[in-house]
Amino acid sequence: MKETRPIPRARCGTVFAVALGLAASPGCISVKDMAIRQIGSALADSAGGAFAAESDLEFAGEALPFSLKLIESLLYSQPDNADLLLAAASGFTQYAFVWVQQKGDFIEDEDFTEALRQRGRARAFYSRAHRYALHGLEQSHPGFRDQLRANPVAAANTLTLDDLPLLYWSAASLGAMISVGKNDTDLVARLPEVLALGRRAYELNPRWNAGASTELMMQLELADPASGTGARERAREFFDNVIATTQGNRAGPYVTYAESISIPEQNREEFVSMLNRALAVDVEATPENRLANVAMQTRARWLLSRVDDLFLGP
Repeated sequence: MKETRPIPRARCGTVFAVALGLAASPGCISVKDMAIRQIGSALADSAGGAFAAESDLEFAGEALPFSLKLIESLLYSQPDNADLLLAAASGFTQYAFVWVQQKGDFIEDEDFTEALRQRGRARAFYSRAHRYALHGLEQSHPGFRDQLRANPVAAANTLTLDDLPLLYWSAASLGAMISVGKNDTDLVARLPEVLALGRRAYELNPRWNAGASTELMMQLELADPASGTGARERAREFFDNVIATTQGNRAGPYVTYAESISIPEQNREEFVSMLNRALAVDVEATPENRLANVAMQTRARWLLSRVDDLFLGP
């Protein structure tokens, strides 16, 4: 009869075990750390790859929470991992806007209470994203968080091109948090931090991430109380620069323009034109922007359905 040997137990946890936060033996610490770094790098890359190229908004929205919780699980083991911190900051900011805040916007007319609840959730996610971004910046600039509160411009000016991704998501998440918490005076008082971070991102590279830093400047120009009467003209210049950078292949700038400029000026014709230009963007032309374009085209359709509520007269 053939001898049956017991199956030897694995000496180190599998990558799956590490990903789920299971304990590893002391002798496996270096292997565990290496695995987490590799997974963190892969998750950071997927944020600009597989997810960004997805065309089904609902499918992406169902998958993203698991990915974000996985990132947070890994951060328990490596709280200073730059790739994981960036993935968390960008992921929570985008999830909060596309799948939480927008949900509140879309249902406001039918269920105002639920809309407020969704915006509260979005604010909490933005806050989480901002904490991760600031923690990432703290790794290369110790004390940055306190410096930003004390002197936003001086703190932002210490950041370099290597900091740009975390810098951008720090500004975007805090700006979005303020936008859904306008009744919180303490939060609104942090607008100078957003302005300083956004302007530094633009100074470092206005073309970064398909002009994302320039599009952010377009919004900040309109949000800055000190911008004065020329704010909309300067915002239009930033818009033109984004369109030139992206060759018109991103729907987001058109939607931002329609909401930020056309509505305040009550320019109905321009509003409709901008949203139609957003809808005319070919989502297949730039696969790396597919998900973002689908999301903003969804918002464009919703805004067009409300044109009579947003504008006075015919």
